[in-house]
Amino acid sequence: MTINGWQYLKTSINTKTDSTKAIDHSLLQQLFTSTDMGRLTDVFQDKTRNDQSSSWTQLWNSNEESLWDRGQPSPALVDFLEQHSAYIPSLHSQRRPRALIPACGRGYDVVTFALHGFDAYGLEVAQTAVNAGEEYARSQMGADAEGGDSRHFGKRGKKKAQADGVVGQTKFVLGDFFATDWEEGCGGSGKGFDVVYDYTFLCALLPEMRADWARRMSELLAPDGILVCLEFPLYKDPAAQGPPYGMKGVYWDLLSKGGDGIDGQKHSQSHGEADEVRYVPSDATWERILYYKPERTFKVGEGTDMLSVWRKMAS
Repeated sequence: MTINGWQYLKTSINTKTDSTKAIDHSLLQQLFTSTDMGRLTDVFQDKTRNDQSSSWTQLWNSNEESLWDRGQPSPALVDFLEQHSAYIPSLHSQRRPRALIPACGRGYDVVTFALHGFDAYGLEVAQTAVNAGEEYARSQMGADAEGGDSRHFGKRGKKKAQADGVVGQTKFVLGDFFATDWEEGCGGSGKGFDVVYDYTFLCALLPEMRADWARRMSELLAPDGILVCLEFPLYKDPAAQGPPYGMKGVYWDLLSKGGDGIDGQKHSQSHGEADEVRYVPSDATWERILYYKPERTFKVGEGTDMLSVWRKMAS
């Protein structure tokens, strides 16, 4: 399947056209991980940690973002913000909460956060991506925007947002998540974010980088902040080549167990989901405060995606 053919299939599925309603989810997941769509794994084959940012930049600069671009806001994120806002204490304070979306791509989720009252910061390693995010945000929120994409809201979310009259700002920042110099572009280092949102970021990293991902998340969050993770792909063998790498058991191993995220699949094979809930190490530094299967998510993750919410435990 060509890249353009894959993009057509994704667009058709996301818009639920008749031609794709009958596609079995497992078949779709097989397509997503098939050798026909091995472009990402080909690009990153034998690449080291130091090559990651330049390789993603190369893909952006060659207009290959269709390999991962979903073309719309995340339904699971929209529903979380509208149905589970009680888990974001700062959302009910007198100041606007701050959200960080690393590897934000074209910025669909950055705009979603802003339209729900956050000052939202999208982080990307490629200037091409930053430019694309800024253009998209203008199309949805700028003076020339004509209503915007209604999918940034759930059934009642838009009316509530209009009634509240609270809309945040968007800013797209060029930088390496694992460095600190870009933090000044988000209002200064040390301030802390109220929410950090991870979707298709951890799964794009080399497994050896996962422990550093957890460390940086802890550094970037405010003391009462939360980490929101739409866990994907959970259907893919964690031992298979990526990106994207399979994530089954990885978040739990990294955050609840304080592991390296590489042996997480071993835990998930020996412990069921109920066991995970009960098994919390005494020296855990993160607490999972919410864990559920989202009613709405992208078609490729339907039936397998899980949404988890984490907060740092008091030391």
